[in-house]
Amino acid sequence: MPTLTFQPMMESRPIREIAYEVLKHAIITGEIPAGERIVETDYAERLHISRTPLREALRKLERDGLVEYVLRRGVVVRAFTIEDVEEIYTIRNSLELLTLPAIIEKATAEDIADLRTRLDHMDKLMQERNFDELSPITRAFHRQLTSLCGQHRILRVIEGQDEFITRFSAMAIREEDRLTEAHQEHYRLVELIEKRDLEAFRQLMSRHIDRSKQCCLQALAAQRAKQNI
Repeated sequence: MPTLTFQPMMESRPIREIAYEVLKHAIITGEIPAGERIVETDYAERLHISRTPLREALRKLERDGLVEYVLRRGVVVRAFTIEDVEEIYTIRNSLELLTLPAIIEKATAEDIADLRTRLDHMDKLMQERNFDELSPITRAFHRQLTSLCGQHRILRVIEGQDEFITRFSAMAIREEDRLTEAHQEHYRLVELIEKRDLEAFRQLMSRHIDRSKQCCLQALAAQRAKQNI
């Protein structure tokens, strides 16, 4: 059983919702690995809750495709599939492309300077080959860029997919050739925002997301091949 750091739940939200968020995060980050059984008695005790809200959380995780009920095994964490990666990136691509006109329109000189500061930090992490820290900082750059649109309803939906993208990015970020190319594209994206060149910005963002998807698919395939050795 993985070592988890669940704390007693004292928030005002329903316990089932907190249990769902805690388990979802642990599954997506790999803290609870694919194939792990979620035994109700064990996890209820570790979450300091009863089994009823835990079951409700597990049903919601099943609807998300993160766990499944397996005959004679119970609730098991699902492995991410190629179809999962394809679907999540399709959603992200479609939504992020909707935000681009507003980003071009609303980005200020201060916003652009903040993005460049983030890129400077990423430069340093790349030089140090600090991949563990680079992955979340890269995702933070994308969140910061997308947030410039100010379209809060779209941003909330994008946020719902972001944990998945973070996990996929962590799988693929050690692909050094693509990493260097992607980082150069980050600089180019900021330049295009500054120039207010919407068409070039749209084309590059679409390619950037698609290449990121392909890199994640390759990393997932390599991971599966290694597990089958």
